[in-house]
Order: sequence, then C-alpha cells, then structure tokens
Amino acid sequence: MTDLPEWARRLDLSPHPEGGWFRETWRSGQTIPQSALPPDYAGCRDAGTAILFLLMPGQQSAWHTVRSAELWLYHSGGPLLLEVGATHDTATTHLLGADILAGESPQFVVPPGHWQRARPRDDQPCLVSCVVVPGFDFADFELGAPSD
Repeated sequence: MTDLPEWARRLDLSPHPEGGWFRETWRSGQTIPQSALPPDYAGCRDAGTAILFLLMPGQQSAWHTVRSAELWLYHSGGPLLLEVGATHDTATTHLLGADILAGESPQFVVPPGHWQRARPRDDQPCLVSCVVVPGFDFADFELGAPSD
C-alpha cells in the first residue's frame, strides 16, 4: 500500500476485487428476512452496509452489478466519472464531485441490478462512500468479464 498517500493509508484500506481500495465502515445490526425481500435474493440481508472506496489516478473499477440499490457519496479528491446503465452499451456517465456549479453532484444512486464502473476524471485520487440497501453481500455481486 506504499503507493497510497499517507491520508489514504490511515483509512486502513484493502484492495477491492473490482479495482481500487476499500474498507467496510458499517453493517446494519438489523436483518431483513428473505420473506420480505424480492424473490431473487437467496437468504436474508443486513438492512444496509457502507464502505469507503478510493480510486487512484489511472485506476478504474471493473464493470460490475449489485442486486441492491447503491448510493455513491463523494468525499474528496478530484471528480469521479461513474458510468451506469441497464447494460454496458446503454450506460451514461455521471460526474461526482464538489463543484456543483460545474455540473458535479455530491451523490448518485445506482438502481438495483444496473451495471456500473468508475474512474477518477483527473490526476487526483477520489474518495467516496458507497451505501448499499438492502446490505451488500457477495452473493448479490457480479463482476463483468475482463474484456468488458
């Protein structure tokens, strides 16, 4: 982790399977039973989860999808380009950042089951949080093919 700036090392991040760095920061103590979830969930889920997620310049998360809705919250660094769509071919790009007058948004919701990938727009790291409701479970995560 020596290639990360000191502030990022202090966050105690680990490599994320989709690319970038992350640390889970919250997992709800409440559980949603499978009977209360849509039928495509195989088992109960935590009510919600959150991670810190960091992409360094030149890094990009792989195309992936999550069964639940995912709220992205911008924290610091350069703006983040977030591509989202029902398919890769229909994805549109959203700009997360602090400069609202320049068209950046501090948050964005990825609908359940939509494909997504992200990358810093500039040569600065980008730190965000991702909140997933119902909570994230790797059983609900699909990584796109390496050629995507």
